Amino acid sequence: MTPTTPSTRRMALLLAGLAMFGPFSIDTIFPAFSRLSRSLAVDQVAIQQTISVYLLAYGVMSIAHGPLSDAWGRKRVILGGLVLFIAGSIGCALSQDLPTLLAFRALQGLSAGVGMIVGRAVIRDLFHGPDAQRLMSQVSMIFGIAPAIAPIIGGWILLSGAGWPLIFWFLVVFGLVLLVATMTWLPETHPVEARTPLQFKRLLQDYVRIGFNPRFQRLAAAGSFNFAGIFLYIASAPVLIMQHLHLGEGDFAWLFIPTIGGMTLGSFLSGRMAGRMQPVRQIRIGFICCGVAALANLGYTLSVAQIALPWAVLPIFLAGVGMALIFPILALAVLDMYPQQRGLASSLQAFTQLMTNTVVAGVLSPLLSEHPRHLAIGMTGFFLLGWLFWRWERRSGRRLRHRQATEAVPLEPADHL
Repeated sequence: MTPTTPSTRRMALLLAGLAMFGPFSIDTIFPAFSRLSRSLAVDQVAIQQTISVYLLAYGVMSIAHGPLSDAWGRKRVILGGLVLFIAGSIGCALSQDLPTLLAFRALQGLSAGVGMIVGRAVIRDLFHGPDAQRLMSQVSMIFGIAPAIAPIIGGWILLSGAGWPLIFWFLVVFGLVLLVATMTWLPETHPVEARTPLQFKRLLQDYVRIGFNPRFQRLAAAGSFNFAGIFLYIASAPVLIMQHLHLGEGDFAWLFIPTIGGMTLGSFLSGRMAGRMQPVRQIRIGFICCGVAALANLGYTLSVAQIALPWAVLPIFLAGVGMALIFPILALAVLDMYPQQRGLASSLQAFTQLMTNTVVAGVLSPLLSEHPRHLAIGMTGFFLLGWLFWRWERRSGRRLRHRQATEAVPLEPADHL
């Protein structure tokens, strides 16, 4: 297979769709926060926990999706996750109180990560080198549409006069479409002879071995903190849009279209750069974009008493470009470290990012979203942390190459990043 064949384009669409039902589960309900609060007779701080509970379940289960796909095959695990997601969405739509809603949001979270996590392993099963980077970028570019259109769809549903349960019925239909498409189009990319038996003692040992690998920690932290700078704004969207910018339920596009527009442009550029530019240089350009965006955002919020459009969201566009230039290379570098356990490596990488996102949504967003200036400081801090971990990785890589050259030991493929 090559990235230009029709089957590969269809694969990119399918894998992007499978990755979409994760962000769809988060972003479609943002416009409904106030209605959920009134309907369930709780305050909006309590409604915020529908995001935190979802992300916590998503993160915890993310460490299992990959190993299950290593043992049972990619397609079977994806289909099982879709069935659970549909069941969780039905439960959310029928919920009459907050505890019930939170329970079914947790079920959604347990299943929603399967498409993204196992999908990355599928890409690496099929492609190598620049071809893998191109397909990863294509998937990211299509997938990037989801967070932009999800809150818009949620807002349209509410503005049509329908209640908040219809948002979850929409997710049920979306899940059913993906279920049929996966059954029809997705081949099994992990053959029986390549599978790793699911032995829990060995699995725990592998988790510890990979999770405590210093290089894995540096790469995963660089990607997670970099994305957290943008996710802080995504998690704070209801407060930013309705309180700081004084917009309405149908106006979330003002934040999400620039954010995802930047990520989509960055993914397109990453695909074009694959095989033409050294990955290290591409990552450097990505961090420069993030740094300029953070400083511009911080400078703007410090210079005005009241933020306004479009200046409040333009820096986030540039940050999205930078993040999308960085992410595919770091993700593939982690998978290349463990070619026989790509599912497990993808799971631990996703777990690191999702636990970071859970802290951002559940702790930092409520603390920092009270003032736009605090959000800008948070974004700057996260981008700085991501860059520092990347610099640590580069320094460690140079020391390793020097030592191996001195000892006349050939480099491992993963060390060429």
